[in-house]
Amino acid sequence: MLGIGTEAEIFLYAGLSGAVVFLSYRILALVRKIIPHGSPAVGLEDLVFWLAASGYLFRQMYVTTYGSIRWFFVLGVVCGIFLTYSAGILTKKIYVRTKKSLEKFRKNR
Repeated sequence: MLGIGTEAEIFLYAGLSGAVVFLSYRILALVRKIIPHGSPAVGLEDLVFWLAASGYLFRQMYVTTYGSIRWFFVLGVVCGIFLTYSAGILTKKIYVRTKKSLEKFRKNR
């Protein structure tokens, strides 16, 4: 049986793993915007990505929980994805507000 400290550590590793998967998919989406793809290519890229992401998450689960599926690992992955998504939205809002403030400052000079 794992102690609460070990479970918390595994939860944090799982959150980091979820953030890695989310950011990797965002990079793939940005590459798609830069280089337009057809539907078959997008489907193949998604298939390869999700197979790689599944392998990565399985490896992380195997290393941290010795191969057993624990609820706090799954919850950690979901929380990591959600927090990374929320941080991106917050960063975008801060960028827009700062940009507006700087433009207003330049006009007043």
